[in-house]
Amino acid sequence: MGQITLQNVVKSFGDVDIIRDISLTINEGEYVVFVGPSGCGKSSLLRLITGLEDVTSGRIMIDGRDVTHVAPSERQLAMVFQSYALFPHLTVADNIGFGLRVSGRPKAEIKERVLTAARALALEPYLDRYPRQLSGGQRQRVAIGRAIVREPTAFLFDEPLSNLDAALRVQMRLELIRLHDELKTTMIYVTHDQVEAMTMADRIVVLNAGKVEQFDTPIALYDAPANKFVAGFIGSPKMNFIDATTAGDNRIETAAGAIEIANLKAPLTSGKVTFGIRPEHLRYDRHAGLWSGKILVEEQLGSDAYFTVDVKGLGTLTVRAVGERGYRRGDTIFFTPDPARSHVFGEDGRALTAPAAPSSVSPQPLQAVSA
Repeated sequence: MGQITLQNVVKSFGDVDIIRDISLTINEGEYVVFVGPSGCGKSSLLRLITGLEDVTSGRIMIDGRDVTHVAPSERQLAMVFQSYALFPHLTVADNIGFGLRVSGRPKAEIKERVLTAARALALEPYLDRYPRQLSGGQRQRVAIGRAIVREPTAFLFDEPLSNLDAALRVQMRLELIRLHDELKTTMIYVTHDQVEAMTMADRIVVLNAGKVEQFDTPIALYDAPANKFVAGFIGSPKMNFIDATTAGDNRIETAAGAIEIANLKAPLTSGKVTFGIRPEHLRYDRHAGLWSGKILVEEQLGSDAYFTVDVKGLGTLTVRAVGERGYRRGDTIFFTPDPARSHVFGEDGRALTAPAAPSSVSPQPLQAVSA
């Protein structure tokens, strides 16, 4: 149980469409993440599924049942918000079991469900504490526990980790992944953080201005973005984009030279295009390459180094160098885009390239040539 289907869903406020004709199906037991920039409609879409907002047009189905006009309390969904919304005068155990008590469940059943949820969330030692005696991560686990005890058809999370510090966010991401594997219940998770989306999701819905740009697995979004928006949004650092024009069936011309593209869906027609290349797909060298430039910024992270390079005619590009220690700000670096990992987007933003075949991808990180 737990399949959720949206059929041509629209949400409008007056003449303004917040959600624009969205159709998608979330399979039973799937972990789906809604991601996109602020104001793209991801939280609004979640609220439509829960029934906290009314649909302007379209249908929402849960396990084949039309719930478009069904009250939130009758949809068998559990929602966890950004705010913990715990009762400060109740213990952890009482906060977790509050919804069950309100619905009149027997005390023995409430106790059993609370203990089961507490064990799953490592909250057993804290059941007699009050929210003020807990850390932020523990409070969020209590809010999740309150949802678990209801045994819902699906869990819906609205940016639940945004109030936590970086270390706790990582810990809670792992907890939620483990919880999903254990419960095997459908989960929908809203975030603006693409790292959360990439690491947690079975599939990701990329939203922009109220419409779905692409709905696919994390790796498919990264390797084969459907358009320029997805290519620029998914990936950190973001993909490099360069203005270009076509120069033949499989060649494009940039201000710094021509590039042959190896993975086009069809021969190029004349016109303007955008060339895209991810920072890790630029092969770098000290002595030779298609392009060269001066390193403006060196970001040394230990495992990786990211260089922001000023390239004449192209502007600034980002190069990822795995484990690199030999370059410094002000150095000249040469680099060449991997033709099999290049992307080309038409004037309408749609991808003109197909994902590279697995055999064309080097299994080893690209390394610099010693000076």
